[in-house]
Amino acid sequence: MSKSFIFGIIIFALVVIGGSYFLVAGGKQKSSKDLPPVYNSKDKEKPKVEVKEVTKDLGDMKVSDQKSADFSIKNIGSRELTLFNISSSCGCTVGQIIIEGKESREFGMHAQSDESFAISPDKSALVKVTYRPYIMPVSGLVDREVFVETNDPENPRLTFKVTAFVK
Repeated sequence: MSKSFIFGIIIFALVVIGGSYFLVAGGKQKSSKDLPPVYNSKDKEKPKVEVKEVTKDLGDMKVSDQKSADFSIKNIGSRELTLFNISSSCGCTVGQIIIEGKESREFGMHAQSDESFAISPDKSALVKVTYRPYIMPVSGLVDREVFVETNDPENPRLTFKVTAFVK
């Protein structure tokens, strides 16, 4: 094989790899307008998260089961609370944001959120955590988590945990 043929194959491979990256990434880059407002803990006017429960027991489950638990998030601050970068600890667990009855798509370990969700002052949202043991079969006591980032300077990352006993 000639050197020019090998060089051509290398260039072709680089173009395919680069093109694949932009297809997977969607060609999107976050701009400053996509980012939530940033607050300091000393700010008088800021969002403030109130969460009463961060862990729920789903009870006994079969590997073929699917169960969900809802966690309430209330904005008790004076500025809009933003939820973003929702992800999970395992491919078998997903989180959704529910605001005024509207459910977001599911976000998980392999499908992290690229969108944000706003909660006005004195309003609430739900984080729905769904566990599907059949995706990654295990047995015994299991705990899985969903992570939500916020623009509350005192609570920048929330963790919601579900536990279950898989039979």
